[in-house]
Amino acid sequence: MTDAADLLDAGERLDTDGLRALQLERLRASLRHAYENVAFYRESFDKAGVRPDDCRTLADLVRFPFTTKADLRENYPYGMFAVSRDKIRRIHASSGTTGRPTIVGYTEGDLDLWSDLVARSIRAAGGRPGDTVQVAYGYGLFTGGLGAHYGAERLGCTVIPASGGMTARQVTLIQDLQPGIIMVTPSYMLTLLDEFERQGVDPRETSLRVGLFGAEPWTEEMRREIEERFAIDAVDIYGLSEVIGPGVAQECVETKDGLHVWEDHFYPEVVDPITGEVLPDGERGELVFTSLTKEAVPVIRYRTRDLTRLLPGSARVFRRMEKITGRSDDMVILRGVNLFPTQIEEIVLRTPGVAPHFQLRLTREGRLDALTVLAEARAGATPETRDAAGRAIAAAVKDGIGVSVGVEIVEPESLERSVGKIKRIVDLRARQ
Repeated sequence: MTDAADLLDAGERLDTDGLRALQLERLRASLRHAYENVAFYRESFDKAGVRPDDCRTLADLVRFPFTTKADLRENYPYGMFAVSRDKIRRIHASSGTTGRPTIVGYTEGDLDLWSDLVARSIRAAGGRPGDTVQVAYGYGLFTGGLGAHYGAERLGCTVIPASGGMTARQVTLIQDLQPGIIMVTPSYMLTLLDEFERQGVDPRETSLRVGLFGAEPWTEEMRREIEERFAIDAVDIYGLSEVIGPGVAQECVETKDGLHVWEDHFYPEVVDPITGEVLPDGERGELVFTSLTKEAVPVIRYRTRDLTRLLPGSARVFRRMEKITGRSDDMVILRGVNLFPTQIEEIVLRTPGVAPHFQLRLTREGRLDALTVLAEARAGATPETRDAAGRAIAAAVKDGIGVSVGVEIVEPESLERSVGKIKRIVDLRARQ
């Protein structure tokens, strides 16, 4: 049997000194590429008084300005492209639910790189050539479906391009085609769990052995829920369209201790979300990425809004990022207290009598904001169990987060199910 270490590619075999030297070489080239070919970066660098050649060490990157999602939207659609349109082989975009979508393009080289990195990620999660992979991420402009698809094929896997939705069919495909791996959002995996149980099928008896879950923050409690109820290894994959798509960082199945950033292609920083000051490894803040090898749309110090911290490498030489705890733009400030949906998720998942489906509703009572947690009861839960669950959630939020919230235990399967990224917060304040 081939040892897992024998499957590592050249980048994964680098030592720390070799990695840092490669990063600096590629960083300098990426800065030059952006400056020479993207008017936005040329103007941004000039305004900050820096040139690509001013980056002589990795630490010099701090001298260069940030890029934000607003910058990408202001240069919609092609203003951030660093190559001519005839060299673009594919275009993807963010959802654009809060404004103009962010458009990203890929050269043939970018697509090859992306496939290689997703293949590396699937292999780190325990996938091997010959495995069958069910891709239940959405296809289309969203990067999840096609990114996972071509990466799995690059590894040498058989792909079932199920896409999102048609939940009953997803369960049938798993039973009939017997994939060993599924790639999907964690919230939709819980929807599949409901469907297995509705059909009277034991989800622990399927062919699945590994799930790669990404596209939204999820907690260790959700990992335990999925692993126990499906009898699989649940591992985290991270990416975002502005940087390349899925395959920017990956958790290794043998450790499950955070996501190794593929630092030979993406240079990570963590900064204070308010001041922008770079924080030392180990301190929690906002994740920032600079692409090192992208051709079509290089990004320099792109502010992701994802909150995490950087840790030393373990299963790989690359540094790890802790599981995303939330996004700075998903944070709710309730009577002076910062609250994230993932904090509520942890509480709901450890409360007896409720299912792993919840929603947060923001309203206004007089001059004050109010938050109500809607959590579904598990099937068969008694009125007494529901009452106890509601009290337990309210007490845990008050004790653990420091704010009072309302709690409603609603009927099983009464909250909207997700086929992609779930919307945890419903803000009703503007309607009142």
